[in-house]
Amino acid sequence: MAWESAVEIVEVGPRDGLQNESTLVTTEVKVAYIRALVDAGVRRIEATSFVHPRRVPQMADAEAVMAGVPRRAGLSYIGLVVNGRGLERALDAGVDEVNAVVVATETFSQRNQGMSIAEAVRSFAAISGSAHDGGLRVTATIGSSFGCPFEGEVAPATVAELARRCADAGADEIALADTIGVGVPADVDRLVDAVREVTGLPLRFHFHNTRNTGYANALRAVARGAAALDSSGGGIGGCPFAPAATGNIATEDLAYALRRSGVASGLDHHKLIDAAALIERELGIRLPALLGRAGDFPAAQPGRTGDVPS
Repeated sequence: MAWESAVEIVEVGPRDGLQNESTLVTTEVKVAYIRALVDAGVRRIEATSFVHPRRVPQMADAEAVMAGVPRRAGLSYIGLVVNGRGLERALDAGVDEVNAVVVATETFSQRNQGMSIAEAVRSFAAISGSAHDGGLRVTATIGSSFGCPFEGEVAPATVAELARRCADAGADEIALADTIGVGVPADVDRLVDAVREVTGLPLRFHFHNTRNTGYANALRAVARGAAALDSSGGGIGGCPFAPAATGNIATEDLAYALRRSGVASGLDHHKLIDAAALIERELGIRLPALLGRAGDFPAAQPGRTGDVPS
């Protein structure tokens, strides 16, 4: 099985990372975190979510964050939306893409979004149509693709059917999310096989490292042709609506694993460590990412920076 020579990393720390942190972070710090990630080479960033602040208080300043982020050619900012009102806000705030979630089980769909799967698919179709009318790219994220905290195992055929329905509803990209970090590489194979039977859309993967399998899953996804991988600077994150859902895989640790595997990410490892240190200081906790503690290998030489595939 041939490896891809490069993969796109989608930075989700400012949204999926921070939404689960109990310490409320100021708009200024969020923008500084985003700027540091951009300086490290990140080009697609899930910057915020346009949800009701009672549901996710950390994201109450979505418009202010978008007003402060750096704007330059090649940067694409993603906003998470769950309904038409959220999409209106995202459009007004100037996002470049939207991400909408359809959860693979009924129980979690109700807990996460307050609607059935069928309602979520219809909502996605409406969001997708309006987003395309506004010139935005649309990602359909299928939550709990690898397993549900309430219903347990999820059949690959179930995920594939949702992927098909979202593709038919106008998705430009399908993201398969291991929301609670239960998957292993064999699950990646099973899901890719199933989803590839119904759509040829680019596949993006979202892994949590809850059971220490996130990086193995990410590398397997690359081997199976993943177009993009989600990660968060410092490894922060989780889902406030899923029990024991711990952090995302860390951007700096993922970039290191990719580089050592001969897969380019286009990111500067040393600047990623700086970005993680910034948010670690603000949160006042030890983040799970390890590259900043252990250091790069081989050790950095004077004047040497960036992503250098082996």
